[in-house]
Amino acid sequence: MTREIAVVAFAQTDHRRSTEESSEVEMLMPVLHEVLEQTGLKTSDIGFTCSGSSDYLAGRAFSFTLALDGVGAWPPISESHVEMDGAWALYEAWTKLLTGDADTALVYSYGKCSPGSVRDVLTRQLDPYYVAPLWPDAVALAALQAQALIDAGETDEPALAAVGARSGTGAAANPHAQRRGPVPQGDHVVRPLRTGDCPPVGDGAAAVILAAGERARELCERPAWIRGIDHRIEAHSLGVRDLTDSPSARLAAEKAGAFERPVDTAELHAPFSSQEVVLRKALRLGDGVRVNPSGGALAANPVMAAGLVRIGEAAARIHRGASDRALAHATSGPCLQQNLVAVLEGDPR
Repeated sequence: MTREIAVVAFAQTDHRRSTEESSEVEMLMPVLHEVLEQTGLKTSDIGFTCSGSSDYLAGRAFSFTLALDGVGAWPPISESHVEMDGAWALYEAWTKLLTGDADTALVYSYGKCSPGSVRDVLTRQLDPYYVAPLWPDAVALAALQAQALIDAGETDEPALAAVGARSGTGAAANPHAQRRGPVPQGDHVVRPLRTGDCPPVGDGAAAVILAAGERARELCERPAWIRGIDHRIEAHSLGVRDLTDSPSARLAAEKAGAFERPVDTAELHAPFSSQEVVLRKALRLGDGVRVNPSGGALAANPVMAAGLVRIGEAAARIHRGASDRALAHATSGPCLQQNLVAVLEGDPR
């Protein structure tokens, strides 16, 4: 890399079960205003804008163009969009800044899961010939992964419950989390996963600002420098994968430099407690690493924004001095099919 690039600001909504009283644009605009105010920038100061969302959640094609009303697309701006979690929009913005075409970038993403059944919507990302016609939803597929872990001796139901309990404890101090404090494990949703092992359904949005070089130091007292970022993909067919492991997450972490030196914090996009078990092993996270101090995706899981929130939460800890070297992870697809890993560092104190 020839340029240093950092996350200099992060903002997110208070994630809620439903925001039926507001549109995607109305939900997003306060977040955009907040992230710009943190840096003192105006929309006209941003060199590149990139967003992540899903037309399937909104139920209409090119729905992301409506969000540009909140950004302000006139006078014309340099803008792009990915039909993915905002973490992948951040990846695109990072590469844009690496080229030198811009010095600052605004990245945002949002998702409203409340209008329909997100479990049914997510079946549309499955193989359209052999799997999708069976309508296995995200929870059922995650349960297959959890059962595979239990059968392999990697975990058990009490250990999964402990993951959910720790998530609730971390979320208790997070004013933006949808689910805060102790959460009862409850009944089985799809065996062996119980209520506490599954993410809440809700609406939310997030935004970050990236800046390069000295511009980052001008905008933020302690920038969160992106020392490495990479993403990898597993095979599409679930039947050819070992669901107890995530070689793509491991490879992404290796390419991002996560194994070069220990990290003190990891924000993992693990919507199900069993997926944290897989990621901890793949990313070689020891007991000394604080995992999901924000509560993680078990506390708030706005589809298409939860991965960007993980990067933002890790960056925010560096901004306020609570972390020096953090790993942020985002996933997409069934059973951790796609994985993105970013390594963030603050300047030495």
